[in-house]
Parts: sequence; structure tokens; C-alpha cells
Amino acid sequence: MKYMLLIYSDETAWTENEREQCYAESVHLTQDLNANGQYLGASPLQSVAKATSVRIRDGKRLVTDGPFAETREQLGGYFLIDATNLDEAIAIAERIPTVHKGTVEIRPILELSGLPSEK
Repeated sequence: MKYMLLIYSDETAWTENEREQCYAESVHLTQDLNANGQYLGASPLQSVAKATSVRIRDGKRLVTDGPFAETREQLGGYFLIDATNLDEAIAIAERIPTVHKGTVEIRPILELSGLPSEK
């Protein structure tokens, strides 16, 4: 089963050195997952200051700077994995470095037929 591991953290909680160490540990984790056939994708996101939100209300487009919601923690990246079950996905989430300062949300992927195949 495919799972999306969404990584939430307070962007200001990390020093630059901590952030670089987190990236290095995350790359190492992706190499382990890839060797086990579980890696489907992963990437950090740029700062929430670069976010743009789009909504359609009453037929009108509303584009705003910033994230969808004002929260203490921001979406900072993701891992897309293939795990046997939720327990295995939790074990992988525990290895994501940001879990020590933030939250990793685990969401099963709903696979739809008719979507384009991956390139």
C-alpha cells in the first residue's frame, strides 16, 4: 500500500546547521527505503513564505500569498512510500528526522483508475 508521509514543523525551530543535518539524514533514509523497494518519492518544500493559495468562491478566483491555514507548524515536505501496512509506515515515519521537532502525518494514498502513468 502507498502512504504519503506529510512532514510538519515550525520553520523557525531549526538552525541552519540542524536543517542541513536533517536533509542529510533524510537523504540517507531515502537510500535505505530505495534499497528495500519502498521509496516512491520525497522532497522538502521551500519556506511557507513562498506559498500561494488558490480558492474559488462564488465562481471567483481568490489567490493569496501564504499557506492555506495559519498554524504553529507548517507543511515542510513529504515522503511517498510503499509499505505493507500502517505499522510499517509508522516505523518509517519514526525515522524521519523532523519527527523530533514536529509531526509526521501518515495518509494512505487513494489510488484512482484512469490517472496518467508515471514517467
